[in-house]
Amino acid sequence: MAQGYSIFVGLFVIVAMCAAAWFLAPKGENRVLWRSSLILAIVSCYLMWAITFLAQLHPLIRPKRHDLREEFLEH
Repeated sequence: MAQGYSIFVGLFVIVAMCAAAWFLAPKGENRVLWRSSLILAIVSCYLMWAITFLAQLHPLIRPKRHDLREEFLEH
């Protein structure tokens, strides 16, 4: 099962990828475009993953089972 520190491990990986994108962007007149596009794409993917991960880690609504018999239901 995933732990809560997975967010921070993912953040560390994303920071490393953004630093690599910053320093390894090809030189030329489009260097700023390359940097901003790569970093924006990396951060967007991380945010989508983090939101999905946290939603599954701590759900707001508890699932309800409808296939239980009456004597096993909580009152």
